[in-house]
Amino acid sequence: MTELKNDRFLRALLREPVDVTPVWMMRQAGRYLPEYRAARAHAGDFMALCTNPQLACEVTLQPLERYPLDAAILFSDILTIPDAMGLGLYFEAGEGPKFRKPVRTAADVESLPVVNAKKDLTYVVDAVSTIRSELNGRVPLIGFSGSPWTLMTYMVEGGSSKDFRRAKCMIYDQPEVARLLLDKLVASVIDYLNAQIRAGAQAVQIFDTWGGALPHDAYLEYSLKPMQRIVAGLIRENEGRKVPVILFTKGGGQWLEAMADTGASALGLDWTTHIGQARERVGDRVSLQGNMDPTMLYANPQRIRTEVAKILSQYGHGNGHIFNLGHGITPEVDPANAGAFISAVHELSADYHEANAPE
Repeated sequence: MTELKNDRFLRALLREPVDVTPVWMMRQAGRYLPEYRAARAHAGDFMALCTNPQLACEVTLQPLERYPLDAAILFSDILTIPDAMGLGLYFEAGEGPKFRKPVRTAADVESLPVVNAKKDLTYVVDAVSTIRSELNGRVPLIGFSGSPWTLMTYMVEGGSSKDFRRAKCMIYDQPEVARLLLDKLVASVIDYLNAQIRAGAQAVQIFDTWGGALPHDAYLEYSLKPMQRIVAGLIRENEGRKVPVILFTKGGGQWLEAMADTGASALGLDWTTHIGQARERVGDRVSLQGNMDPTMLYANPQRIRTEVAKILSQYGHGNGHIFNLGHGITPEVDPANAGAFISAVHELSADYHEANAPE
């Protein structure tokens, strides 16, 4: 087992002392980087990039060559599980992901297999092991999956949606069908994330992109409860280390206490939640990850630095903060501004940590 040269991300997730606040960016491997665009052009299309472990490794490592990030995140797509279920994932320019075989009926749901990641998503498992080897202990590797509810929305809608009409109708009109679908997705996500952990992922994040679109009771029943089942089913120690789990519900600030009760190690916050107030609400039960508005990266470097200083001040002194954007970095961001953001976090956060924290 290669020793980690920089483990402050994992330490912060477990609320242990660090020298500076660790930072990474959701979608840090992506279209804002010219080297990523070149790799995608070489691959031919997005799915060709995702399904080639060597190319997925290359683009995962690209941002680490530019920036002193504290973690790498597997380059993949949240819709790999529905694709492996046979729904026919494809991408149309300007319209996002679509499925050739959306799930609309009880018969559709009953016919879906539970995914075996080692067999059905070999390219992802191979990418994780390749990336871990290439990192050689530089920083930890994050694995991830979409949440069951988020995956369900794409599967039932057949792609992206503004109102989630079909998915919501399924939970309102056919709750038993919705629960069967979510049961299959829970089992698939547990298998998928555990396969990533066995292959070398040292932390995992569950992306609940669309949980915030649900009413209160429906969120607890159809989004949070499935995620709690996943947390309970995950490998939580591997290679002699704890494997932290991050839950991120976009628009989920009103449910932080319930999210903290799931057994997750950390909660991701979007930019609509005040991080200091979130810390007061959850106490020392979980770490907090977030939560600068991604659009702030279009501002000038000094304004970005001011925003970083404000969020650090809101969180305050002590452990348990992982700095991140409140959602993914967007394609038109100037890479220099992303660099200014990362540098500001490291430079300004040292005063919030004890001087004797391990390097």
